[in-house]
Amino acid sequence: MKLEELVSTEASPALGPYCHGRKYGDMIITSGQIPLTKDGIYVYEIKEATTLVLKNLLSIVEAGGGCRESVARVDVYIRDLKDFDLINEAYTEFFGGYKPARVCVQVAALPADVPLEASMIAFQSEEA
Repeated sequence: MKLEELVSTEASPALGPYCHGRKYGDMIITSGQIPLTKDGIYVYEIKEATTLVLKNLLSIVEAGGGCRESVARVDVYIRDLKDFDLINEAYTEFFGGYKPARVCVQVAALPADVPLEASMIAFQSEEA
C-alpha cells in the first residue's frame, strides 16, 4: 500500500507546508482546518465557523472515498471554552444522530485568531 495525498477543491487551501490529508489503505487522516473559505475569507461567528470547518473536513474525507458516517474521530481545538455549547449545537446539526468519537480542548491561540480548528480520522466507505 502507498500513502496517498488527498486534495479537496471545496476546502480552503493549505496555509503552510502540508496537504489537506493522507490516505493509507482505508484510513483517511485530515490536516487541521480553520474556518477559512476556499475563497480566502475567515469566518469568526462560532456556529458558522464550526459548520464551515466540518464541511471542509468532510470534503477532504470524501476526496478519500469516505463519508459522514465513516468519520471515526474529530479533534476540535477551541480558543474559548465559553463557545463549547454553540460548537456542540453546530456539531449536532452537522452530524445528526451519528456520533463520532471526539476530543475537544481549549488552546491558547490559533492562526488568524480564529475561534477553532479541527481535524478528522475516517475510513473509506463500503460503497466507495
